[in-house]
Amino acid sequence: MYQNDKEDTTIYKVVVNHEEQYSIWPSERDSPLGWKDIGKNGLKQECLDYIKEVWTDMRPLSLRKKMQESSNI
Repeated sequence: MYQNDKEDTTIYKVVVNHEEQYSIWPSERDSPLGWKDIGKNGLKQECLDYIKEVWTDMRPLSLRKKMQESSNI
């Protein structure tokens, strides 16, 4: 198994899309189309820890809304 000896010092930003799904992206790059920067930057693990804390429901927003509508019928 290959192991990279160089530590990842890249600063990432947390981005979110219209379905409220989270990801990380290198902070020096423009956010990918359809994703917006939410203002959290840091090392990779810091960003992943933040996502783990705030993204408690992995279902896309559209699915959550549809399920809520069907439960209100």
